[in-house]
Amino acid sequence: MRKTLYLKFVLAYLIFGCFGFIIVATFVSSMTMEHLKRERADSLYQEATLIANTYASELYDSERSLESVKEQLDALSIYLDSRIWIINPSGRMIMDTEEPLDVEHENVVEDFDPTVTEGSFYTVGDFFHCFDEEMLSVFAPITSNFTVRGYVVIHTTIASIRASSESLLNISYIMLVIFFLLSLIILIFFTEMVYLPLRKITAATEQYAAGNLHYEFQVDSEDEIGYLAASLSYMASELARGEDNQKKFVANVSHDFRSPLTSIKGYLEAMQDGTIPPELHGKYLGIVLNETDRLIKLTNSLLTLNNLNLKGMALEKTVFDINQVIRSTAASFEGTCRQKRIGIELVLTGDRLPVVADRGKIEQVLYNLLDNAIKFSHPDSAIRIETTEKHGKVFTSVKDSGIGIPKDSLKLIFDRFYKTDLSRGKDKKGTGLGLSITKEIIQAHQENINVISTEGVGSEFIFSLPVADEEDE
Repeated sequence: MRKTLYLKFVLAYLIFGCFGFIIVATFVSSMTMEHLKRERADSLYQEATLIANTYASELYDSERSLESVKEQLDALSIYLDSRIWIINPSGRMIMDTEEPLDVEHENVVEDFDPTVTEGSFYTVGDFFHCFDEEMLSVFAPITSNFTVRGYVVIHTTIASIRASSESLLNISYIMLVIFFLLSLIILIFFTEMVYLPLRKITAATEQYAAGNLHYEFQVDSEDEIGYLAASLSYMASELARGEDNQKKFVANVSHDFRSPLTSIKGYLEAMQDGTIPPELHGKYLGIVLNETDRLIKLTNSLLTLNNLNLKGMALEKTVFDINQVIRSTAASFEGTCRQKRIGIELVLTGDRLPVVADRGKIEQVLYNLLDNAIKFSHPDSAIRIETTEKHGKVFTSVKDSGIGIPKDSLKLIFDRFYKTDLSRGKDKKGTGLGLSITKEIIQAHQENINVISTEGVGSEFIFSLPVADEEDE
């Protein structure tokens, strides 16, 4: 079974929690025990010092009886839940709060040596083999006239301290478990917030890898995950659009090559088998020649676009008069315009309007735009070519009164082989590459070309070129 990122997150957190609990239980337990032991020793030492300076010293400096001192120490022993001894430096027991006073029988602590604490005021153990269990024993000297007369020793069981430590640790463990469970719930919640979008993205990439570029998914987040999903969706839509364009490209190329080749083959076979008499061969050879010219034009256009993509466009920029280029280009279409009864109206700014560009390429742009305008204009209509100068740019407009471009086709007309007349009924001779080449030329000049069109009214193409200044001239 494939491990998911979600499972890895949860398992990693569980492992981290278990190790953390073990570390806390091991190290914090001993640290807590040592802390409570030290704290208890400090508290008992204060009590032992108080006893040594008051009750115990009175045994040596006054005539206060042992019974009265023991009575008060017994009450204090119960309050402290500890055992209090008063012993002399040799180890002889003077008073024990858990034993009755017995002056006839001496109780001596064997091998008693107060220096075993090595500078500390307490020790842990059986206190010179006096106890069967581990005890915390605190010393406080009883002094009189700068002489140590004895010691107050307070004993408390380590078991009681351990019980306090375990009680405190149990509370800590419960709080730790509650915190761990709450944080686990929060982790699962936030992991789901990250994991679910990632799962959608993973499913989408699998669909795209399988070729289903039209698969749609949605991630409603405004963070990096949402940005990644949006980028992936946009990439897929662009790839799908490119794939659709490629299919259309192949279909269009096949159509534009097949039609003239079919005509050429048909006419040649007809001449070969005698269907077309010899006296008409000249006429039909002219048709074959026209179809061949069309194929050459199509092939050259494809090669031009391919070279633009592979090498980029090499421009030979010079200063020339855009108005003069427009006049000469319009003059080359006089015969075609006369046949369709179409007029060309020139509205040019000034007698001379110099620009900096590749003259040959701009002539090709104007030729393509004017050829399209004539091709799709109605008879007895006019085409308007206008130049204006604004902000250091010359804007050239080619406007017709033809059939217009459908709104859904405006973004596609500069694509290769795209034709608004998909049946090719009105544009049988066009290659569908003219506007694509036109856009490539204008973009190579780092300028823009735009189209404004209303279906049934006409279209207007506008492109810009930089104005030539005095230094350029």
